[in-house]
Amino acid sequence: MNLTARLLCLLLFVPLIGSYSAPAQARNVPLVTGRYKYLPLQVPAGLTLITGSRFTMKHRPADYGLRHLSSRCLTNSISARSAMVMDAVSGDIIYTINPDLPRQPASTIKVLNGIISIDSLRKNDLVPVSRRAAAMPRSKVYLRSGHKYRAGDLINAMLLASANDASVALAEKIGGTEGSFAKLMTARARSLGATHTVCKSASGLTRRGQHTTARDLAKIFNYAMRNPIFARTMERTKIRTSYGKIIRSHNRALWQVKGAEGGKTGYTYLARQTYVGSFKRGNDELVVAIMGSETMWSDLKKLVRFGFAKKARIRRVLALKRLRSKSFKLVQLGGRRNTLAHFTTIQ
Repeated sequence: MNLTARLLCLLLFVPLIGSYSAPAQARNVPLVTGRYKYLPLQVPAGLTLITGSRFTMKHRPADYGLRHLSSRCLTNSISARSAMVMDAVSGDIIYTINPDLPRQPASTIKVLNGIISIDSLRKNDLVPVSRRAAAMPRSKVYLRSGHKYRAGDLINAMLLASANDASVALAEKIGGTEGSFAKLMTARARSLGATHTVCKSASGLTRRGQHTTARDLAKIFNYAMRNPIFARTMERTKIRTSYGKIIRSHNRALWQVKGAEGGKTGYTYLARQTYVGSFKRGNDELVVAIMGSETMWSDLKKLVRFGFAKKARIRRVLALKRLRSKSFKLVQLGGRRNTLAHFTTIQ
Protein backbone atom coordinates (compact mmCIF):
# COMPACT_ATOMS: atom_id res chain seq x y z
CA MET A 1 0.00 0.00 0.00
CA ASN A 2 1.57 3.29 -1.07
CA LEU A 3 1.64 6.45 1.04
CA THR A 4 -1.40 8.06 -0.65
CA ALA A 5 -3.53 4.99 -0.05
CA ARG A 6 -2.50 4.86 3.59
CA LEU A 7 -3.47 8.49 4.11
CA LEU A 8 -6.91 7.86 2.54
CA CYS A 9 -7.43 4.86 4.80
CA LEU A 10 -6.44 6.93 7.79
CA LEU A 11 -8.96 9.67 6.91
CA LEU A 12 -11.70 7.06 6.42
CA PHE A 13 -11.16 5.08 9.58
CA VAL A 14 -10.08 7.65 12.18
CA PRO A 15 -13.74 8.59 12.85
CA LEU A 16 -14.42 4.94 13.69
CA ILE A 17 -11.89 4.96 16.49
CA GLY A 18 -14.21 6.90 18.74
CA SER A 19 -16.73 4.07 18.62
CA TYR A 20 -14.16 1.64 19.97
CA SER A 21 -12.59 3.94 22.53
CA ALA A 22 -13.89 5.45 25.71
CA PRO A 23 -14.44 9.23 25.74
CA ALA A 24 -11.21 9.75 27.63
CA GLN A 25 -9.31 7.73 25.03
CA ALA A 26 -10.81 9.63 22.10
CA ARG A 27 -9.12 12.79 23.28
CA ASN A 28 -5.66 11.24 22.77
CA VAL A 29 -3.78 11.81 19.54
CA PRO A 30 -3.48 8.56 17.50
CA LEU A 31 -0.01 7.30 16.68
CA VAL A 32 0.63 5.89 13.21
CA THR A 33 3.44 3.34 13.16
CA GLY A 34 5.16 1.27 10.50
CA ARG A 35 7.20 -1.89 10.63
CA TYR A 36 9.75 -1.91 13.44
CA LYS A 37 8.73 1.55 14.58
CA TYR A 38 9.27 1.69 18.30
CA LEU A 39 6.55 2.41 20.80
CA PRO A 40 7.08 5.51 22.95
CA LEU A 41 8.64 4.72 26.30
CA GLN A 42 5.93 6.57 28.20
CA VAL A 43 2.51 5.72 26.77
CA PRO A 44 -0.26 8.03 28.05
CA ALA A 45 -3.23 6.25 29.65
CA GLY A 46 -5.74 5.14 27.01
CA LEU A 47 -3.60 6.00 23.97
CA THR A 48 -4.95 4.44 20.76
CA LEU A 49 -2.32 3.08 18.38
CA ILE A 50 -3.05 2.71 14.67
CA THR A 51 -1.04 0.41 12.42
CA GLY A 52 -1.33 -1.38 9.10
CA SER A 53 -2.15 -5.09 9.29
CA ARG A 54 1.10 -6.00 7.53
CA PHE A 55 3.20 -4.12 10.05
CA THR A 56 4.37 -4.92 13.54
CA MET A 57 5.39 -2.92 16.57
CA LYS A 58 7.84 -3.63 19.35
CA HIS A 59 9.57 -1.99 22.29
CA ARG A 60 12.81 -0.11 21.79
CA PRO A 61 15.61 -2.34 23.15
CA ALA A 62 16.84 -1.33 26.58
CA ASP A 63 20.40 -1.03 25.27
CA TYR A 64 19.45 0.96 22.16
CA GLY A 65 22.30 3.34 21.26
CA LEU A 66 24.74 1.62 23.61
CA ARG A 67 25.46 -1.60 21.73
CA HIS A 68 28.91 -0.34 20.79
CA LEU A 69 29.57 1.37 24.11
CA SER A 70 30.76 -0.74 27.01
CA SER A 71 33.00 -0.26 30.02
CA ARG A 72 35.63 -2.54 28.50
CA CYS A 73 35.67 -0.63 25.22
CA LEU A 74 35.90 2.65 27.11
CA THR A 75 38.82 1.44 29.23
CA ASN A 76 40.70 0.37 26.10
CA SER A 77 40.09 3.71 24.39
CA ILE A 78 41.34 6.13 27.08
CA SER A 79 44.89 6.83 28.23
CA ALA A 80 44.12 7.72 31.87
CA ARG A 81 45.71 5.50 34.52
CA SER A 82 42.73 6.07 36.81
CA ALA A 83 39.32 7.67 36.37
CA MET A 84 35.86 7.86 37.87
CA VAL A 85 32.43 8.96 36.67
CA MET A 86 30.01 9.58 39.56
CA ASP A 87 26.37 10.63 39.77
CA ALA A 88 26.56 14.01 41.48
CA VAL A 89 23.11 13.68 43.07
CA SER A 90 22.97 10.09 44.30
CA GLY A 91 26.70 9.44 44.60
CA ASP A 92 26.31 6.24 42.54
CA ILE A 93 29.42 5.14 40.66
CA ILE A 94 28.84 4.93 36.91
CA TYR A 95 32.35 4.02 35.75
CA THR A 96 35.75 3.46 37.34
CA ILE A 97 39.25 2.43 36.40
CA ASN A 98 41.72 2.13 39.28
CA PRO A 99 39.70 4.66 41.34
CA ASP A 100 41.79 4.14 44.50
CA LEU A 101 45.23 4.22 42.89
CA PRO A 102 47.27 6.91 44.74
CA ARG A 103 48.88 9.44 42.41
CA GLN A 104 50.29 12.96 42.49
CA PRO A 105 47.28 15.30 42.10
CA ALA A 106 48.96 18.27 40.38
CA SER A 107 46.77 21.40 40.39
CA THR A 108 43.49 19.56 40.96
CA ILE A 109 44.36 19.74 44.65
CA LYS A 110 43.83 23.51 44.44
CA VAL A 111 40.13 22.70 44.81
CA LEU A 112 40.81 22.03 48.51
CA ASN A 113 42.75 25.29 48.75
CA GLY A 114 39.79 27.09 47.18
CA ILE A 115 37.27 25.59 49.61
CA ILE A 116 39.30 26.63 52.66
CA SER A 117 40.14 30.10 51.27
CA ILE A 118 36.50 30.88 50.45
CA ASP A 119 35.44 29.79 53.95
CA SER A 120 38.25 31.67 55.70
CA LEU A 121 38.53 34.98 53.87
CA ARG A 122 36.26 37.71 52.56
CA LYS A 123 36.82 38.76 48.97
CA ASN A 124 38.14 42.22 49.92
CA ASP A 125 40.56 40.98 52.58
CA LEU A 126 44.12 41.97 51.72
CA VAL A 127 46.64 39.16 51.30
CA PRO A 128 50.40 39.95 51.41
CA VAL A 129 52.69 38.22 48.92
CA SER A 130 55.95 36.88 50.31
CA ARG A 131 59.14 36.51 48.32
CA ARG A 132 58.66 32.74 48.41
CA ALA A 133 55.12 32.98 47.04
CA ALA A 134 56.17 35.32 44.25
CA ALA A 135 58.99 32.95 43.25
CA MET A 136 56.66 29.97 42.60
CA PRO A 137 57.09 28.42 39.13
CA ARG A 138 54.45 28.61 36.42
CA SER A 139 51.51 28.54 36.16
CA LYS A 140 51.36 31.94 37.86
CA VAL A 141 49.95 35.45 37.54
CA TYR A 142 53.27 37.09 38.48
CA LEU A 143 52.36 38.61 41.83
CA ARG A 144 54.82 41.17 43.14
CA SER A 145 56.65 40.40 46.35
CA GLY A 146 55.77 42.78 49.19
CA HIS A 147 52.48 43.83 47.63
CA LYS A 148 49.00 43.06 48.91
CA TYR A 149 46.14 41.74 46.79
CA ARG A 150 42.47 41.15 47.41
CA ALA A 151 41.63 37.60 48.43
CA GLY A 152 38.89 37.36 45.80
CA ASP A 153 41.38 38.14 43.02
CA LEU A 154 43.82 35.52 44.29
CA ILE A 155 41.13 32.86 44.61
CA ASN A 156 39.98 33.53 41.04
CA ALA A 157 43.57 33.38 39.79
CA MET A 158 44.16 30.09 41.59
CA LEU A 159 40.96 28.33 40.46
CA LEU A 160 40.78 29.64 36.87
CA ALA A 161 44.40 30.21 35.84
CA SER A 162 45.88 27.66 38.27
CA ALA A 163 48.23 30.30 39.68
CA ASN A 164 50.82 28.76 42.00
CA ASP A 165 51.93 32.12 43.39
CA ALA A 166 48.34 32.97 44.38
CA SER A 167 47.93 29.51 45.96
CA VAL A 168 50.95 29.95 48.24
CA ALA A 169 50.04 33.55 49.15
CA LEU A 170 46.58 32.39 50.29
CA ALA A 171 48.08 29.47 52.19
CA GLU A 172 50.53 31.70 54.08
CA LYS A 173 47.76 34.19 54.90
CA ILE A 174 45.51 31.48 56.41
CA GLY A 175 47.95 28.92 57.78
CA GLY A 176 51.05 31.00 58.48
CA THR A 177 53.20 28.66 56.37
CA GLU A 178 52.49 26.51 53.33
CA GLY A 179 53.29 23.37 55.31
CA SER A 180 50.77 24.21 58.03
CA PHE A 181 48.14 25.03 55.45
CA ALA A 182 48.77 21.71 53.67
CA LYS A 183 47.87 19.95 56.91
CA LEU A 184 44.59 21.90 56.97
CA MET A 185 43.93 20.71 53.42
CA THR A 186 44.52 17.09 54.41
CA ALA A 187 42.22 17.44 57.41
CA ARG A 188 39.46 19.00 55.26
CA ALA A 189 39.79 16.16 52.75
CA ARG A 190 39.40 13.58 55.51
CA SER A 191 36.29 15.34 56.78
CA LEU A 192 34.75 14.97 53.31
CA GLY A 193 35.45 11.24 53.17
CA ALA A 194 38.54 11.59 50.98
CA THR A 195 40.62 9.36 53.20
CA HIS A 196 43.34 8.59 50.63
CA THR A 197 44.38 12.22 50.17
CA VAL A 198 47.57 13.64 51.69
CA CYS A 199 48.62 17.21 50.86
CA LYS A 200 52.17 18.46 51.15
CA SER A 201 51.80 21.68 49.15
CA ALA A 202 49.13 24.32 48.64
CA SER A 203 49.50 24.29 44.86
CA GLY A 204 49.79 20.62 43.93
CA LEU A 205 53.41 20.92 42.80
CA THR A 206 55.10 17.55 43.23
CA ARG A 207 56.07 16.71 46.80
CA ARG A 208 57.19 13.39 48.22
CA GLY A 209 54.37 11.70 50.14
CA GLN A 210 51.65 13.80 48.48
CA HIS A 211 48.87 11.88 46.75
CA THR A 212 45.17 11.54 46.11
CA THR A 213 42.87 9.27 44.10
CA ALA A 214 40.22 9.68 41.41
CA ARG A 215 37.55 8.70 43.93
CA ASP A 216 38.73 11.32 46.42
CA LEU A 217 38.89 14.03 43.77
CA ALA A 218 35.31 13.29 42.71
CA LYS A 219 34.10 13.52 46.32
CA ILE A 220 35.98 16.75 46.99
CA PHE A 221 34.82 18.50 43.83
CA ASN A 222 31.20 17.38 44.27
CA TYR A 223 31.22 18.93 47.74
CA ALA A 224 32.92 22.12 46.53
CA MET A 225 30.32 22.73 43.80
CA ARG A 226 27.63 23.02 46.49
CA ASN A 227 29.27 26.28 47.55
CA PRO A 228 27.68 29.02 45.39
CA ILE A 229 30.81 31.21 45.38
CA PHE A 230 32.99 28.30 44.25
CA ALA A 231 30.44 27.19 41.62
CA ARG A 232 30.07 30.70 40.17
CA THR A 233 33.84 31.02 39.91
CA MET A 234 34.32 27.67 38.18
CA GLU A 235 31.74 28.39 35.47
CA ARG A 236 33.59 31.53 34.28
CA THR A 237 35.77 31.38 31.17
CA LYS A 238 37.49 34.65 32.07
CA ILE A 239 37.32 37.31 34.74
CA ARG A 240 38.84 40.75 35.34
CA THR A 241 40.62 41.38 38.62
CA SER A 242 40.13 44.52 40.70
CA TYR A 243 43.50 45.78 39.41
CA GLY A 244 42.55 45.29 35.74
CA LYS A 245 44.22 41.98 34.81
CA ILE A 246 42.24 39.49 32.68
CA ILE A 247 42.36 35.95 34.03
CA ARG A 248 41.37 33.16 31.64
CA SER A 249 40.22 29.68 32.59
CA HIS A 250 42.37 26.66 31.72
CA ASN A 251 39.24 24.49 31.59
CA ARG A 252 38.58 23.93 27.87
CA ALA A 253 35.60 21.74 28.70
CA LEU A 254 33.57 24.91 29.35
CA TRP A 255 33.44 25.59 25.61
CA GLN A 256 34.17 22.12 24.21
CA VAL A 257 31.91 19.77 26.19
CA LYS A 258 28.14 20.18 26.36
CA GLY A 259 26.84 20.64 29.89
CA ALA A 260 30.17 21.56 31.50
CA GLU A 261 29.59 23.49 34.72
CA GLY A 262 33.13 23.80 36.03
CA GLY A 263 36.37 21.91 36.42
CA LYS A 264 40.01 22.07 37.51
CA THR A 265 42.92 20.99 35.36
CA GLY A 266 46.40 19.97 36.43
CA TYR A 267 49.74 18.83 35.07
CA THR A 268 53.17 17.91 36.37
CA TYR A 269 55.75 15.56 34.91
CA LEU A 270 55.00 12.85 37.50
CA ALA A 271 51.25 13.38 37.73
CA ARG A 272 50.77 13.75 33.96
CA GLN A 273 47.43 15.32 33.01
CA THR A 274 44.76 15.45 35.71
CA TYR A 275 41.23 16.80 35.76
CA VAL A 276 38.11 16.95 37.89
CA GLY A 277 34.85 18.63 36.88
CA SER A 278 31.07 18.53 36.86
CA PHE A 279 28.61 18.28 33.98
CA LYS A 280 24.83 18.63 33.73
CA ARG A 281 22.42 17.67 30.96
CA GLY A 282 18.72 17.79 31.71
CA ASN A 283 18.20 16.32 35.17
CA ASP A 284 21.43 14.31 35.09
CA GLU A 285 24.55 15.59 36.87
CA LEU A 286 27.95 13.92 36.73
CA VAL A 287 31.34 14.43 38.34
CA VAL A 288 34.31 13.16 36.32
CA ALA A 289 37.83 12.71 37.71
CA ILE A 290 40.86 11.79 35.58
CA MET A 291 44.43 11.08 36.69
CA GLY A 292 47.57 10.10 34.81
CA SER A 293 46.24 10.89 31.34
CA GLU A 294 48.18 11.58 28.14
CA THR A 295 45.13 12.66 26.12
CA MET A 296 43.03 14.34 28.80
CA TRP A 297 40.49 16.22 26.68
CA SER A 298 39.80 13.21 24.49
CA ASP A 299 39.45 11.00 27.58
CA LEU A 300 37.13 13.52 29.20
CA LYS A 301 34.76 13.67 26.22
CA LYS A 302 34.52 9.87 26.10
CA LEU A 303 33.88 9.59 29.85
CA VAL A 304 31.20 12.30 29.82
CA ARG A 305 29.48 10.72 26.81
CA PHE A 306 29.54 7.30 28.45
CA GLY A 307 28.22 8.65 31.75
CA PHE A 308 25.19 10.39 30.28
CA ALA A 309 24.48 7.50 27.91
CA LYS A 310 24.48 5.05 30.80
CA LYS A 311 22.15 7.29 32.80
CA ALA A 312 19.79 7.36 29.81
CA ARG A 313 19.99 3.57 29.55
CA ILE A 314 19.00 3.18 33.19
CA ARG A 315 15.99 5.41 32.61
CA ARG A 316 14.96 3.38 29.56
CA VAL A 317 15.08 0.14 31.50
CA LEU A 318 12.92 1.61 34.25
CA ALA A 319 10.49 3.04 31.69
CA LEU A 320 10.13 -0.33 29.99
CA LYS A 321 9.30 -1.96 33.31
CA ARG A 322 6.55 0.60 33.87
CA LEU A 323 5.31 0.25 30.28
CA ARG A 324 4.96 -3.52 30.50
CA SER A 325 2.61 -3.13 33.43
CA LYS A 326 0.16 -1.05 31.37
CA SER A 327 -2.44 -2.04 28.78
CA PHE A 328 -3.44 -0.14 25.65
CA LYS A 329 -5.61 -0.64 22.54
CA LEU A 330 -4.36 -1.38 19.04
CA VAL A 331 -6.57 -0.75 15.99
CA GLN A 332 -5.41 -2.61 12.88
CA LEU A 333 -6.12 -1.02 9.50
CA GLY A 334 -6.45 -3.22 6.41
CA GLY A 335 -8.18 -6.47 5.54
CA ARG A 336 -11.92 -6.83 5.15
CA ARG A 337 -12.82 -5.04 8.35
CA ASN A 338 -11.32 -3.23 11.30
CA THR A 339 -10.37 -5.31 14.27
CA LEU A 340 -9.83 -4.15 17.83
CA ALA A 341 -7.36 -5.99 20.06
CA HIS A 342 -6.15 -5.39 23.61
CA PHE A 343 -2.45 -5.80 24.36
CA THR A 344 -0.87 -5.88 27.77
CA THR A 345 2.66 -6.02 26.36
CA ILE A 346 4.17 -5.97 22.89
CA GLN A 347 7.73 -7.19 22.48
